[in-house]
Amino acid sequence: MSNVTSPTRRQLLIGTLLLPLVVASTKVRAAPANGRTLVAWFSRSGNTRVIAGQIARSLQADRFEMRPARPYPDDYFETVEQAQQERDSGFEPPLASSVEGMDRYETVYLGFPIWGMTAPPVIRSFLSVHRLSGKTIVPFITHGGYGTGSSLEVVASHAPQARLVEGLVMERPQERETIERVSDWLDQLKISP
Repeated sequence: MSNVTSPTRRQLLIGTLLLPLVVASTKVRAAPANGRTLVAWFSRSGNTRVIAGQIARSLQADRFEMRPARPYPDDYFETVEQAQQERDSGFEPPLASSVEGMDRYETVYLGFPIWGMTAPPVIRSFLSVHRLSGKTIVPFITHGGYGTGSSLEVVASHAPQARLVEGLVMERPQERETIERVSDWLDQLKISP
């Protein structure tokens, strides 16, 4: 049912650093679960995955990692270009798998990073494929400094019969910023390969 992978050393380290913040945030903002709880997320760099793991462990919830049937490119800039094209055309990429028995969940913690000032196209796919009518959706969102953009409107419009509650929003270093810093640093070194 779920795509569970072993965490990397980087993810464990980030998780350890984020643990106090995430635990405090989920205790304050968590919606009461009257039934089974699902933590569903999409993550490219691992930040959202770490938060999802902490939430799932704290709530003893089931987990589901969203993955597109055709993975996004490894190259960050190619992924940005593809995601912009998908967003602009309204394309919802097919998912590699879906949640079996979604009807048994009453609360869905929905995690994703902000891409181009909105939710990634994969989130629209997830919301379109799964019937979330009558469920409580608790978003947890990571972003690189520009806020949530239109992501909450996307969630509300793709799950209009669900109850959307206030979630966790965390600013994390943006991958583009990291790539640019490393490139600048390498340029300054002036060491030829």
